[in-house]
Formats: sequence, structure tokens, C-alpha cells
Amino acid sequence: MAELIRMPKMSDTMTEGVIAEWHKKVGDTVKSGDVLAEVETDKATMDLEAYDEGTLLYIGVEKGQSVPIDGILAVVGKSGEDFKALLDGNGSSNGSAEPKAEAPAEKTAPAPATNGTEQPAPKAPAAPAANINASIIRMPKMSDTMTEGTIVAWHKKEGDTVKSGDVLAEVETDKATMDLEAYEEGTLLYIGAKEGTAVAVDDVIAVVGEKGADFQALLQGGGQPAAAAPEPEAPKAEAQPAAAPAETSTGNGHDSRVLASPLAKTIAKEKGVDLAKVQGSGPDGRIVKRDVETFQPAAQPAPAQAAPAPAAKPAAPAAQTAPAAQEGGYEDIPLSQMRKTIARRLSESLFTAPHFYLTMEINMDKAMDLRGKVNEVSPVKVSFNDFVLKAAALALKKHPAVNSSWLGDKIRRYSYVNIGVAVAVDEGLLVPVIRNADQKTLSTIAAEVKDLAGKAKDKKLQPKDWEGSTFSISNLGMFGIDEFTAIINPPDSCILAIGSIKQTVKFEGEVAKPTNIMKVTLSCDHRSVDGATGASFLQTFKGLLENPFGMLV
Repeated sequence: MAELIRMPKMSDTMTEGVIAEWHKKVGDTVKSGDVLAEVETDKATMDLEAYDEGTLLYIGVEKGQSVPIDGILAVVGKSGEDFKALLDGNGSSNGSAEPKAEAPAEKTAPAPATNGTEQPAPKAPAAPAANINASIIRMPKMSDTMTEGTIVAWHKKEGDTVKSGDVLAEVETDKATMDLEAYEEGTLLYIGAKEGTAVAVDDVIAVVGEKGADFQALLQGGGQPAAAAPEPEAPKAEAQPAAAPAETSTGNGHDSRVLASPLAKTIAKEKGVDLAKVQGSGPDGRIVKRDVETFQPAAQPAPAQAAPAPAAKPAAPAAQTAPAAQEGGYEDIPLSQMRKTIARRLSESLFTAPHFYLTMEINMDKAMDLRGKVNEVSPVKVSFNDFVLKAAALALKKHPAVNSSWLGDKIRRYSYVNIGVAVAVDEGLLVPVIRNADQKTLSTIAAEVKDLAGKAKDKKLQPKDWEGSTFSISNLGMFGIDEFTAIINPPDSCILAIGSIKQTVKFEGEVAKPTNIMKVTLSCDHRSVDGATGASFLQTFKGLLENPFGMLV
């Protein structure tokens, strides 16, 4: 008997997975334990193993597509077995029953009872679309926080031959600029997004297939939009300005009249925006997120009001615009994907997590002496930031409550220490991760930090480089900042802000001596870390830096 393969929950923070690679194809024999596919989760790329034996009858998700937990990935069963009932969720709805259910749905608004015999007409285009030798390329989910990607550059143009593994385009995500590789061979028939255009995850980017194939049927969902033809007849009987919004608002056949992504529909509902009045910038005029966010209903009536008497007040607009020009110019800078994500995630963190801050002064005299000696033998130059990172990692092992995440209904305390290091780049901030930092030497940490910082600035970081931090450090000391507070990098419970090392004076009895002080501030999520817990962590951290030889043992 055929069995459904669903997207498993591979981590407790996972909500969906992205198919990174299929290791089996339809028709292959599958044994229990065979790796069916590689799945990219919010933590890592993991193997999806088969738990049933048989033949791979069906693959429902293409490489690069994201699938929610419990979403159908594939079907395994006996060769030749009919599995359609499983996909439909109804054992009796096979074959001919399926089209019958679809036919009345398309004609519900005009006349559900009398148009049953007219339904074969719209179904005719669906068959050729299914037989077209072409595949749609969609925007893949390239990072755990990605909601859309921007096409930086196309490496292929329409009409070019494409082979599996060829780089089709460069895509800017919220983390880095990454290559979009082709997984189908054929001709690039269609490019649906121009360079510089932002495309929502899972939206159409291109079509690859047999040269000369009629790919329009694929883009139109197998010719189903043809069912919209009878609907305009009803509005003609009434006043056109009122009829169009009325039909759209009822939701009857709205998919054929107003093309919009699910995210755009959600935002429109929240903002009270009528999608019928929004001009879509996506493929085939589809309305995407940015169309709704930038929609200004008040901008349309303005020209209509000015039109009746353009000559009556020609001087007034000129008089109004002249002072504005004299006040000085300005530049509107489009938001990059990285900046959008930074704004969203840090806003969510600051206004969701109850922050509190703990500041402490640390004597860095011994750390400065030790650094000079370490660099005499280290193959890589060790910085003060590397000392800070090592001390924080060792302190986290002693204070696991700080090495934690707030997950809503529980607090997760990690047995490993992965420290995110904030790196400033031209477009914002990236936080690559040093994994198992407590187990690494100062020279190893120094080498990894330099390597990841270089990748971050060159936009070459991969998802595995920035995912999975348990604690974060932000150091602005090299910019001369004495002290500051940092916003927690979710899902971490804490972030440590490091200021500059400043020379000051200390008194030993009545004798004044120079000393080097560094101020640090720990930002804590009060839902998972209490004040005393954070203070205890800082005391341990302070002790390690003021007596740094202990970190070398």
C-alpha cells in the first residue's frame, strides 16, 4: 500500500524545510534507510531517510522549494499503484471524480446548477499545459529568515541553452549574494524578473524547457484563467465602477481576477487595502508584498481634482514647489534585503523581548601582557576580541542559563557554545558563528573570525555560517566607543557589547598607577535570564579576562 512521505520536524524551531537535493527520482526502488533527499532546516542541512520500502511513485516538491512541516514531499508504494487518492485525502475521489468536483467550483458565481455541461471547455487547455516539456524556476528559500530575494544579475538570457548546475542568476538575500543554479536542462524560455527586482520566495523567476514550448499555459496555471471570461459579462449589466470591487470583495473567482501572493493578501487585509486597486509588479501582473506596502490610495484622486482647471492656477503649484527646491536636496535609498531583515528582526527583538542591561568594568592589564606573548608563538595574530570570545565561551559553560533561548512555551539551554560575532558590512550587520568556541584555542578562534569576517564583507557567507548561535558578541571598541548597549540577536537570550580599552588611573594605597579598563554591557532577555544570573556570568567573565592564563590551561 502506498505511503505518504511528509516533511518531518527536524528541529524544535523548524517550521519548514527546503529541498536542497533529491537523491532519488520517480521510478527508483527505495529501501528503508535510503536517503531520499537533503533538507535545509533552520539549523543545518540534514538527510531525509525513507522509512518504507517500495518504488518512489511521486515527487511533489522541486529542488529549492520550501515545504511546511507535515507538507507532502513524495509517495512510496508498489510500482504502478494508484496513489491519487492519498494526495486528495479522499479514497473515493479518483480519476473522473476529481474533475467533476473542480468544474462546478469555477462556475459557482454565475450559475452553479445550469452550467455543469459547459465545463469541458475550460478544462481543455489544462491537458496541453500538463504535457508541456518545461519547468518553472521559482525563488528558493536560501536562508531561514529570507522572505524575498533580489535578482542582482542574470548569467543567462532568454534563448540560451541551460545545463543542470549552470548558474542562472545571482540573488541577493537578507544575508548574502548567492548563486541560483539550474536543476533542469533545456532552453531558458522565459525570464520573469528583471535585474534589481525583488521576488517573493516561491514566486516565478524563469521557465526552462524544450525550445519552442508553449510555456504560457504553465504560467497561467494550465489555462484556468480562461474561466474568467464569462465573469465580466455580469458587471456590464451594472455600473462598472461599483461592480468590479464588489465581485472582488466576495472572493468568488478572485484568483482569476486579482493575482496576488499569499503574503500580499495577508498584508492587504491587515491594512484594509483593496487589492483590485493595486497595480501588481510581479509576473503576469501578480501583486506582491512591496506593491501593497507602497500602495497610496490618496495619490490617485489628486490628478483628477487638478484636471478640471489646469490653467486656472498655474502659478500656485510653481510657487509651492520653488521653496521646496531651495530647502535642499535629499536622496531616497532603496532598502536592501539585508537592511529590511535587520530592521524587522531587531524591531521584533527590542519590542518583544524585555531587555535589561548589566555593565561592568574589567581590568585588562594582564590580558594585554598575555596577548603580546601569545602573538609571539601564534600562527595567526590574536586580537583582544578573540580573548573576549574565548572568555565568554568558557563563562557560558559555567552559566548555561545565559546560553539559552526563549521558545515561547519553554526555555532551551544548550550544552554546546556557538558564539555569533557581529560583523559590520557596507549594507548592515551580519553575525557569523564560531561553533564550539569553548573547545577551541585562541589562535583557532582568531583564524575562524578573520575567515568569516572576510566572507561576510565579500558576501560569500553560506547559511551554515550564520545559523545556530547560542550567544552573541558585538564589539565597537575598535571605533573608540567607550560603552554601549546592544539589541539581542534572536533567538539568543543575551548579547555582550564590548567597549574600547581606555587607560585610566588606579590607586594602590595613596600611590596612583596607570591601568587599562574595558567596559562591557550584557543585554539580557528577562523572560529567560534574571538579573542575578546575568551578574554571575559577568563575574566569571571578568575573572577570566583579569587572570587570562586560566584560559590557556
